[in-house]
This record gives sequence, C-alpha cells and structure tokens, in this order.
Amino acid sequence: MALIETEEAARRLARAIASDLSLYNEEKIMRGIQEDNLFTSLSEEIEEGRALFKSRVAPDLFVKGFYDRAIIDILVRTKGHVQSKLW
Repeated sequence: MALIETEEAARRLARAIASDLSLYNEEKIMRGIQEDNLFTSLSEEIEEGRALFKSRVAPDLFVKGFYDRAIIDILVRTKGHVQSKLW
C-alpha cells in the first residue's frame, strides 16, 4: 500500500483514527476527562493509533502534527459538556 502523500488525506486519516478511538472508548474518555487523566488512561490506545497513522503517511506529513490535532479535536473538544476540573 502506498503512503499517503497529501495533507488533506493525512488529516482525514488522523480524524478517522481519532473517531474510532472515541467510538470504541467513550466511557474511558468520559472518565479520563472527569478524573483529569485522559491521556494517561488512553495512552496505549492513542499510541497504537499514532503507530497506525505513522505507518500510513509520508514522513514529512507525520511530523506536521495532524494526528495530535485530531486527538485534541475529537477526544477533548467534543467533550466540553463533561464536568471536569479542567474547565
């Protein structure tokens, strides 16, 4: 399989991976936000997604932070309604 070479496709892949994390780990995400340990409690899943993203995109796209941005946008920003010490 050829590596993804465009920023648009890399962003889409990053968002798809983050969306899957959100879909399959909803309870864990909610608890992680409430207890202020989201990135610790989901570290294994996030790193597995990061490895998948890295394996599918060109190296110059990997370093642009698309995956990290997607994690924040999808796992954190969409959960603003959850009570947390963070906000």
